[in-house]
Amino acid sequence: MLKHVLGSLILLCLALPAVAAQPNIVLILIDDAGFTDLGVYGSEINTPNIDSLAASGVMFSNFHTAPTCAPSRAMLMTGVPSHRAGVATLDHLRPPEQADHPSYRGELANDVPTLAEHLRQAGYASYITGKWHLGHSPESLPIARGFDRSFILDASGADNWSQRTYLPQYEQADWFEDGQRGTLPDDFYSSEFLVDKMIEFIDQTESGQPFFSYIGFQAIHIPVQAPREYIERYNGVYDAGWEVQRQRRHDAAIARGLLPADATLGQVPERLRQWEDLSDAERERSIRSMQINAGMLEAMDFHLGRLINHLKATGAYDNSVFLVLSDNGPEHNHPTADAGFRLWLRLEGYSQDINTLGERGSYASIGPEWAIAGSAAGSLFKFHASEGGTRVPLIMSGPGIPASGVLHPFSFMTDLVPTILDLTGTPALTSGPAFTGRSLIDVLKGTAPAVYGPDDAIALEASGQSAVFKGDYKLVRNLDQYGDGVWRLHNVVVDPGETRDLSAEQPERVAQMLRDYNNFTADNGVLPMPPGYSGERMIADASTQKIIEKYGLTLLSMAAGMLFAILLLGVLLYKAVVKVRATTSGP
Repeated sequence: MLKHVLGSLILLCLALPAVAAQPNIVLILIDDAGFTDLGVYGSEINTPNIDSLAASGVMFSNFHTAPTCAPSRAMLMTGVPSHRAGVATLDHLRPPEQADHPSYRGELANDVPTLAEHLRQAGYASYITGKWHLGHSPESLPIARGFDRSFILDASGADNWSQRTYLPQYEQADWFEDGQRGTLPDDFYSSEFLVDKMIEFIDQTESGQPFFSYIGFQAIHIPVQAPREYIERYNGVYDAGWEVQRQRRHDAAIARGLLPADATLGQVPERLRQWEDLSDAERERSIRSMQINAGMLEAMDFHLGRLINHLKATGAYDNSVFLVLSDNGPEHNHPTADAGFRLWLRLEGYSQDINTLGERGSYASIGPEWAIAGSAAGSLFKFHASEGGTRVPLIMSGPGIPASGVLHPFSFMTDLVPTILDLTGTPALTSGPAFTGRSLIDVLKGTAPAVYGPDDAIALEASGQSAVFKGDYKLVRNLDQYGDGVWRLHNVVVDPGETRDLSAEQPERVAQMLRDYNNFTADNGVLPMPPGYSGERMIADASTQKIIEKYGLTLLSMAAGMLFAILLLGVLLYKAVVKVRATTSGP
């Protein structure tokens, strides 16, 4: 009898569906990658590991972020608007009038749980390496916000070869290991080190415990830097210039089904340079800078491949969900074109020697012309609410993610937290505000045609750069550097280049979407920008002040030395003239 009972129990167990283990989550955030920067999105840059993830999963063609890094990262970690999370803008873009407001504190709000805190209740171990940029007070470091181990940079960027800052605004590169100041090794290269540390952390996970791995790569934020071997792989690739490159990227994105077949390139601002107007020396430096940018992204992909291979070797890969995305569009600022900034680089010991550009001790940037080529799906680039600044790649792959190619529904950065919680079967903590983002699960599974309905409004704002998405439409306003403060209406499904302003044809839609935007600002503590605000001028003024504070005596000494040299030269010239006159005049 007992034998028959045991046999029946065994058969019953075999008949029950297998309960899948909780999947690991591997979140890869690229810094400042444009919509077409990844190979699989139409780029000439070699990104085989990311492309492989896309081939086994899905690519989103209509995914959006904030136009700047810290607000995007706040939404990525919380699932709520950046203002509600306490990180409405970058510290060095925040005017004094906003400094004391809770939406603009520059650190994650204590009452808004992070993704790591949500996952902790489900038994996950959470690890982060790389750029955090959400505060470095003791209560806002990752170790206090749900992460078990961390090695992070809490700044907008830093050198990729050594522990030093990349902007005058920062006195140092703020690296932290867990809750303490961190020290980088002598052989540091950012992408390699961040993967090494993540592998170290993952290997500490208890057997059977799921993990959340978050790498915030510094690639391809300025300064663009890469090992020479990666830079030289792109010899000759960019010799035709940025106009040709932009058209190639745009055509490739259309061929891959990422853009409509009749999509038109966005307009290029008049103040951008023409390739044909550059001198030979300017072209040489510009080409080299873009080669470095490409090499930096390929190097990042290579080191991501090392993490993937490690997960395969340890058996964790098959149960890992990967998300690969960018925090905003490509970086257009070109600090090395400014004489004052070049002086700071010289004082800091950075080299501008073209023969070693991109390598240790050097500093390069690609500028707005190459940046707009990287955002070929739309107009403009980072720091602007146009498609070029906010539409970025998103790839998802792994268990629960059918390999379904390109998905076109609109989605937003705040959607990723509820999506990850659904993928892991984790209920949200009830202590924080409700998510404004929505899970992508039904769209991923093909059981829903869209994430949002035609009457759902999704808004964003960062330093006055503003947008509202609703159905196929987008109402957008850009301020400086390349905006005029005018609201414009576009159908970004058929016109991702934002080439046709529909506001005069559809005034009622504009009025309704403005009401939606005003509701968003009221609900989330969005403050107006003060009259005459210029983020570009704020950064320039702050840079000048910091340079004077740090190098004022040095500059005075240099000036005094130059003045003394001029006076000495004048005296010598005077004596020479007197001597010549005395000789030629005779007795």
